[in-house]
Amino acid sequence: MVSGKLIRLIEEHWESLAARILKQMHADPRLSHVSALADSELRERARDILEHLEHWLAPSIEHELAERFELIGRLRHEEGIPLDEVVLSYLILKDRMLEFVRGQGLSQSTLEVYAEGELEHSVGRFFDSMTYHVVRGYCAALEHAHHHGHAKTAAGPHH
Repeated sequence: MVSGKLIRLIEEHWESLAARILKQMHADPRLSHVSALADSELRERARDILEHLEHWLAPSIEHELAERFELIGRLRHEEGIPLDEVVLSYLILKDRMLEFVRGQGLSQSTLEVYAEGELEHSVGRFFDSMTYHVVRGYCAALEHAHHHGHAKTAAGPHH
């Protein structure tokens, strides 16, 4: 993988990236429920992705990815976090991570430009799959709660 250098850069700087991500989440009025979660948990979720990015981008871990992120979706439902906030928080994480890579000024040669594009493609595929599994877990929890008379109203947008 040509983008290995960029992946290592992200993994090595996960702490400063996580700090930027948390700062943006707390400043975003659309994330009122996510912002109420403990910083330690939000930081750990960001760390899990950023510090182990090479692992998550491996094509052979789809089953692990499904289990991990469907569980997170179920937990977010149980915590009453609206689904739109869950998805938006992951979009922020992805955007800040890719912004960090672009900000490194590494795109000098054709090979480096290619590596950056390769990384963006791989990260995009990972986040698409992750989002699918978070939503799948969230919806399964919502359906379970509905059948057991404990339906929460956190699934839709809030105003």
